[in-house]
Amino acid sequence: MSRRKTRFVCISDTHTATASSVKLPKGDVLIHAGDLTNQGSLSELRKSIDWIETADFEAKIVVAGNHDITLDADFYNEHGRYFHNQHPQDPGACHDLLSNSPSITYLNHQAATILLRSPTGPHTFFKVFGSPYSPAHGLWAFGYPPDKATKLWATIPLDSDVVVTHTPPKNHCDNGTGKGCEALRRALWRVRPSMAVCGHIHEGRGVQRVRWNLGLPCVQYMEEGSELWTDPGIGNKKQSTVDLTSKDGNPIDNNGSRGRQSYSNQVSFSDSPMSSYSFSQADAEEAFSMPTDKSQSVSRETSPTEQSSRSTSQSFRSRLGRKSRSAIIRGLAERSAAQFEEQRTSSGEEFSRLDEHDVEALSGRMGRKETCVINAAIMAASWGQSPKRFNKPIVVDIDLPVWEDAP
Repeated sequence: MSRRKTRFVCISDTHTATASSVKLPKGDVLIHAGDLTNQGSLSELRKSIDWIETADFEAKIVVAGNHDITLDADFYNEHGRYFHNQHPQDPGACHDLLSNSPSITYLNHQAATILLRSPTGPHTFFKVFGSPYSPAHGLWAFGYPPDKATKLWATIPLDSDVVVTHTPPKNHCDNGTGKGCEALRRALWRVRPSMAVCGHIHEGRGVQRVRWNLGLPCVQYMEEGSELWTDPGIGNKKQSTVDLTSKDGNPIDNNGSRGRQSYSNQVSFSDSPMSSYSFSQADAEEAFSMPTDKSQSVSRETSPTEQSSRSTSQSFRSRLGRKSRSAIIRGLAERSAAQFEEQRTSSGEEFSRLDEHDVEALSGRMGRKETCVINAAIMAASWGQSPKRFNKPIVVDIDLPVWEDAP
């Protein structure tokens, strides 16, 4: 299947800033990773949504953030009076601004497959998962305690090409504070998307290319290392661009292989340009109390290659032969035990042995070797600090598969 360059423009943490403060470069897809507002009022949301709706992009993907408090109805019903005592807001009306938008894909811990169909566009497709959650800190929305984090992020579909979360993963684009989420970092090791877009920690704005260590097949969560990005747009009029395409000779090392897995997604086809594509939230709801309004299911044309790639997984099965998976894992564990102990004691990195049930994270998916983490915070300083300073949007060029070539 051929691939074609697709341009993403990534922003986050605009906090009501719009066109007067933020110039959006041209692109195919706009991603907003949360905190559109300061305190989630209807007027703040309408201002931000109007700006995004009028922006010239074929696809626009938005998640909420901890400051968009009215979009977390349970939180607002309990704590909203502390923010809007004089002028209470209607969470339903705020939610409808996004969920009813004709041009925005609003993801509330959900996945969608996006087909770019414009005659002048790249005609590529990708699967994106988006979530508003971040580790609980203070009285803000969409927070989760540490003991709920693993189950929450385990719901990211393994075949996601792009993951959009408000929080960054730990130690990647979190300003070196370690305030990113470790459970999210581990989930990204399992999924290994080509791109992981985030925000939340304003001072962490930047890009890191993370290379996952898959050399020890019975060990989870290891990294070979990461490469920091030098922003070409600092102190000049150039765009803040990241080139992950093959054109510059250093493409992202990620073939998007689907592997062997069972999908919890329900896909239905229709004659309309937009088909229902709903991600089951049952596991996440068990892990943490979240909105379960099924009307939030995202709609987009469903990719003809949504099924997993079988050729790679068949090759994996042939290598297994007649041995059971458990026997293979025991053998691999024995052969890698010494390497595991050496890595554990020398690096101090947090990882653990691979359980058999997690074989799906690797089988048929070894081509997913790198993830580009992008913290696209627009506000340069933490919320509430003065004077206001604005970062440029981060532009990411990446080669994606062309849906017209799908079998």
